[in-house]
Amino acid sequence: MDIQMSELRIVESELGISVDVLVGAIEDALLHAYHRVPGAIGQARVELDRTSGKATVWAVEFDDDGEPAGEFDDTPNDFGRIATSTARSIIAQRLRDAEADRVLGSFKGKQGTIVSGVVQAAPPRSNPEDIYVNVGEHEAILRKDEQVPTERFRHGDRLRAYVTDVSVGHRGATVRLSRSHPELVRRLFEAEVPEIEGGDVEIVALAREAGHRTKLAVWSADESINAKGACIGQHGQRVRAVMEELGGEKIDIVDYDDDPALFIGASLSPARVTQVDILNADARQSRAVVPDDQASLAIGKEAQNVRLAAKLTGWSIDIRKESEMAAARAEAAAARRAEEAAAAAELDDSAEYDDDFDESDDTEN
Repeated sequence: MDIQMSELRIVESELGISVDVLVGAIEDALLHAYHRVPGAIGQARVELDRTSGKATVWAVEFDDDGEPAGEFDDTPNDFGRIATSTARSIIAQRLRDAEADRVLGSFKGKQGTIVSGVVQAAPPRSNPEDIYVNVGEHEAILRKDEQVPTERFRHGDRLRAYVTDVSVGHRGATVRLSRSHPELVRRLFEAEVPEIEGGDVEIVALAREAGHRTKLAVWSADESINAKGACIGQHGQRVRAVMEELGGEKIDIVDYDDDPALFIGASLSPARVTQVDILNADARQSRAVVPDDQASLAIGKEAQNVRLAAKLTGWSIDIRKESEMAAARAEAAAARRAEEAAAAAELDDSAEYDDDFDESDDTEN
């Protein structure tokens, strides 16, 4: 049984998919099927006759010296049935792809971007905690676990959200949104800061606790560009625009540095850090020393600031007050002096014993 070329031409005329593209896909699939046949030749190709629809496997023939000497027909006996089944499978897949393109429309490739929409009334029998958003051609869904706990939206409100997934199911296209995803912040800054959009400034790392605080580490290969300043904007207007979009969520923008000590120190902004000690580079453990009046700021409410700094840098950070470190140094110094005094006393006792021993020897003599 041969492939019906007329079916491929119908697909070409109705869907605009070239016969050459379909034939190429079928030949590739048939070659894969041929290589699963016992005794198949490794160097082979499949040729589909554009007129008759007959599929032929041409395998390379070698001479006595192991050099290619031509091709021979190595088409398996039952290959016609396999070819027909494969062709129908390829056509069905192309039809599904075309239907997906039709259903998705302009939303094809929108995953990972930001879209705007209007909050709609929830459909009957849906989860009342989910939010449905009209985004133009489709209705998108903002699930409860993708919402920000501090935000409330009502019917008719406009919102912007990050597209986490676009797929096609039995009921058409499904567009899933998120307001809590860290990438939402990245995309908002890309839209607000031309230097990021143009590639002059890079967001190297980002840590977020949605609705509360985000930390952003930025960098530029161009030394003439102030990466942090570009993101903040004149009079803070750029970062303020992003904060307003996020409902007042606080945003700390810090300079990224390849030196982990400098990066860790910057990540604890807005706290002022005196010094950072790398305790174990392999385990990525560090200690940050801060003035006593900066300790609560460095740690943050419910340890939020230090927790976000750890996420941003990828290092565990132990916060210590200057007074604690001074007390520890004084205690260590006192212990060291005590050890030195004990060692000196032991040395004196040993010297006195040696003197007494010498005197007793003199007396006996």
